[in-house]
Order: sequence, then C-alpha cells, then structure tokens
Amino acid sequence: MTQPLSAVEIDDLRAFAGMMIPASPAYGVPGADDPTIFTDILANLGRDRDDVAAALRRLKELAGGMTFAGLPAERRQAVGETLRAEGGLPLAALTRVILLCYYRDDRVMGSLGQEPRPPFPKGHTVEQGDWSLLDPVKKRPPLWRRVP
Repeated sequence: MTQPLSAVEIDDLRAFAGMMIPASPAYGVPGADDPTIFTDILANLGRDRDDVAAALRRLKELAGGMTFAGLPAERRQAVGETLRAEGGLPLAALTRVILLCYYRDDRVMGSLGQEPRPPFPKGHTVEQGDWSLLDPVKKRPPLWRRVP
C-alpha cells in the first residue's frame, strides 16, 4: 500500500506546482499552487503517487538535502531546471498530474475561451488539421507480423 505524502513533500509539491505554472494576473488565471487546484492535485495522485514521491525525493537531493519549498527563488528555479533536464518517468508523472488538474479548473478553461464543462455529451468542436500529414505513415509497411 502506498503511503500518503508527508507534510514536507506536500509543501515541496505545492512549490514545484507554483513554479511550473505561476499565477498570471494579466490573464486572470491562478497558478497551479492555488488552493482549489492544489487540493485537486493531491486528491488525484492515484497511480502516480509513488512516481511523484520519487520526483520530490530527487528535488530534495538536487537541493542538497534541503526542502525544495525552503530554497530561495533563484535556487529553486535552478533545481527545477536540473530536474527537467534529467527527465524520466517520475518527472513525467509529476508534470502530468499537475497539468491535468490545472487544465480542468473552470477559471483556467474560461480564460482559454472554453466553456467549463465536460466534453461529453455535447462534445467540443475540434478544428480539422491536414490529414495528408498521415500519408507517409499509411504508406509504411505494417510494423507487426501476421499470425498464421
């Protein structure tokens, strides 16, 4: 069974989320560390919880054993950029959960000109792209072998 995040990990996660997506008064949107959005992030860690915890541990290592949230802003930025350059599954999980929760917030969707509602049953109009971009893929031979 996975353990819940500690108070220090939660503080570090909030600091990372706020650094990743800061509030923008110009666009009238909150940052990912907004209380409503951050509560959603914590509630939706689910299967990504262990990878998120691994990313938070790596942030602490890169911070020289200090808490990420306790670092000065310039140092926090440098540590975040180092983690981003390293990449990996834990970082992918961390960014995925932050982005998914951020972009389902009604205030954020409204700022993007989207009606804040689920996509179904009404659906959303999707602008059509250039389907000819798939022609090279369609012309490729199959990537699988046939089963007798």
